[in-house]
Amino acid sequence: MVCVRRSKEAARDSMVYSYNHGFSGFAAKLTDSQVQKIANLPGVIRVIPNQFHSLQTTRSWDYLALSPNSPSNLLHDANLGDGIIIGLLDSGIWPESSVFNDSGLTAIPSRWKGRCVFGEQFNATSACNRKLIGAKWFIDGFLADNHQPFNTSDSPDFLSPRDAVGHGTHTSTIAAGSFSVDASFKTLAAGLVRGGAPRARLAMYKVCWNVPRGQCSSADILKAFDEAIHDGVDVLSVSLGTNIPLFSEVDERDGIATGSFHAVVKGIPVVCGAANDGPLSYTVQNTAPWVLTVAATTVDRSFPTRITLGNNATMLGQAMFRGKEVGHTGLVYPENPGLLPTAAGVCESLSLNNTPVVGNVVLCFTTLANRAPVSSAVTAVKTAGGVGVIIAKHPGDALDPCSNDFPCIEVDYELGTMILFYIRSTRSPIVKLSPSTTLVGRPVSTKVAYFSSRGPNSIAPAILKPDIAAPGVSILAASSPFDPFMDGGFALHSGTSMATPHISGIVALLKALHPSWSPAAIKSALVTTAWKTDPFGEPVFAEGSPQKLANPFDFGGGIVNPNKAAKPGLVYDMGTADYTNYLCAVGYNDSSISQLVGESTTCPSPKPSILDVNLPSITVPNLQNTVTLTRTVTNVGPLDSEYKALVDPPQGVSVVVEPERLVFNSAVKALSFKVEVSTTHKVNTGFYFGSLTWMDGVHSVTVPMSVRTQIIQFYTDDN
Repeated sequence: MVCVRRSKEAARDSMVYSYNHGFSGFAAKLTDSQVQKIANLPGVIRVIPNQFHSLQTTRSWDYLALSPNSPSNLLHDANLGDGIIIGLLDSGIWPESSVFNDSGLTAIPSRWKGRCVFGEQFNATSACNRKLIGAKWFIDGFLADNHQPFNTSDSPDFLSPRDAVGHGTHTSTIAAGSFSVDASFKTLAAGLVRGGAPRARLAMYKVCWNVPRGQCSSADILKAFDEAIHDGVDVLSVSLGTNIPLFSEVDERDGIATGSFHAVVKGIPVVCGAANDGPLSYTVQNTAPWVLTVAATTVDRSFPTRITLGNNATMLGQAMFRGKEVGHTGLVYPENPGLLPTAAGVCESLSLNNTPVVGNVVLCFTTLANRAPVSSAVTAVKTAGGVGVIIAKHPGDALDPCSNDFPCIEVDYELGTMILFYIRSTRSPIVKLSPSTTLVGRPVSTKVAYFSSRGPNSIAPAILKPDIAAPGVSILAASSPFDPFMDGGFALHSGTSMATPHISGIVALLKALHPSWSPAAIKSALVTTAWKTDPFGEPVFAEGSPQKLANPFDFGGGIVNPNKAAKPGLVYDMGTADYTNYLCAVGYNDSSISQLVGESTTCPSPKPSILDVNLPSITVPNLQNTVTLTRTVTNVGPLDSEYKALVDPPQGVSVVVEPERLVFNSAVKALSFKVEVSTTHKVNTGFYFGSLTWMDGVHSVTVPMSVRTQIIQFYTDDN
């Protein structure tokens, strides 16, 4: 027997968690030498260090055609998600919010094994009800490795499920909030707030804590997955991520990939955010094929803010400014007297020494699309006595209000240049800034958000990620009173964190309507029925530089179409064996796969082709010669159905489907087909995009195709 700690008491004190339900293992605080001793024990497969994850930080449901006023849509067919339990791994919950009322809800499902846990300023008896039926908190893994100041006066937190950040309350509202009338953010985006599945029940697993970026330990995440599996959740919504470069799916430091695997094989769909590192390629996170990975889009709503110059020229910027109108006041732009006159007007490093700022509005320019230059400019101008800022930047729809209703209005470079020319051509330029208004409807185009992370998948480029897109920009939902952007109980926030619970709510509705569908079948239904345009038939662009038409690496199958997903016709289904074959195809060794799967696994020889993973997408990242791949579809529509293949091939690529027709009946419910892909390109290319659709006259079952040619070049010493 090997002694790792000197006594049973010391061993007990070092224990952080024991994982029992979804998988077997434990977390403990150990020294390097103790780690080595344990690693050498027989029966110990692997010892891995703890790892931190971070948070990925209403009109949208009407936009997605799930209005409660319509008598015939998925929302009503699924009885508003009644009986489904959505678990969230997040920053906690503010149970007093009106969106967590349990009015009209029946008894808690008898199969529920979870509970509400008492903690600091969280009375489980009064905080939980028939809506919020579970609330737990997991901090031991965080405390074991956190080296930042925690629970300070500037960043308070609660040793309980209570949400000090607002993130978990916001995502919970989007997924399954109850109806809450007269909601708005300072009268912007006013209307009815509710979740995608307003009669579904909520269970919060608090794993993220109020330090910069909201840190969440992999040990805590794994424990939360373990508990949620045991408790009986039906769907898991996880708006968390790590950083690039990613850990492999068999590395427990990616607690999300490991925990979600065990949930999915037990029939629990797991929905994750794609991350907020866009628009660069290869930035998508949560890439495991067993999870549903969600990109973020805008909706048909904007917040136009009128800017009126002294020459009566009027233009519209974008802001969340609801303060008093800034009447005609001075308008200035910082300029240097030297050879670089425009350098002083860079938003993130404003040089205001030669500029009369007091009582004036300041114009500045930035080449960055994120909020950092906005915050920097506002701080500099307010400190110098200015009364407003106009920021000329690359357009992006993710807005935040500035503190104390200070006007910070964003315009594109074209409008910014027009304003600058006016300033330079006028002896005493002036401007009027009007409060923001809300514009809803068709003139507002839908775009993949600038921040939304993009494919290809950096672990396995042949596995398309993200899978699907959903609204994630300026989403109105409940928040915590500690949220600096909260007003009257609600806040407008943007991120794939907000897109994720949109899909989670829809998955809950699909589970209510089709309880026997596997997580893979649900994913397939969403991907193959998604809108490639916006719901009004208009093109979807992807924000970037320049903007371009969105492709599968921006939004996967497209924008989620909930009502079509309820009746997909065919699904591309998968189970544990398929995921194991994927792990073998990627090249993970047998012991690592066995550790993840939970049983002894030996990969076949030759190893499976990753191109044959039965996903509702086809991605060939290195087409050198003709390749043939296989897919299997299962009929979930009428028993007697006949489908015909329709191919929209990527440019310069030949795609042949065999057979071209699939005939289903009472005896034939699943059929396989082959896809032969070849190219006429004779050079290396970027990715080209197309699609394969199976049609029966009623259903159109579409999978996106992405193909890149890579020609092998051989070099010799011969001249």
